[in-house]
Amino acid sequence: MSTDIKHCGVVDEVEDGRVKVRIVQSSACASCKVASHCNASENKEKVVEVPVRDASRYAVGDQVVVAASQRTGTLAVVLSSVIPLFILVAVLACVLAVTGSEGVAALSSIAALAPYYLILYICREKIRARLSFRLEQENV
Repeated sequence: MSTDIKHCGVVDEVEDGRVKVRIVQSSACASCKVASHCNASENKEKVVEVPVRDASRYAVGDQVVVAASQRTGTLAVVLSSVIPLFILVAVLACVLAVTGSEGVAALSSIAALAPYYLILYICREKIRARLSFRLEQENV
């Protein structure tokens, strides 16, 4: 069983050392027969930048498969959701226990996320290196 996350896409832009691929991310119910009448189904179009050694092999409009390891997906979820949620709840509980004010606790917990996102921004190149995608096959 493959542990990769894969999406089919179309090459949108080719630059030296990288290829930008446009993928359509669909919810599981987007393929349902009544999806057009339902608010739960949605499609999101995203552009993913993929580092490549030989960008000249790709041309705009080529069909490709963008892949990432499951470990990459897990790290992305932890950085984007799990850690911020933990910070939010921990600060909310601590400030509420100290001050007794729900308003102050709520504002403090939201403000506590600013340093976290600043650290993510400062470390974005290291994170980008760990969360990289690859082109697995072309002409799908």
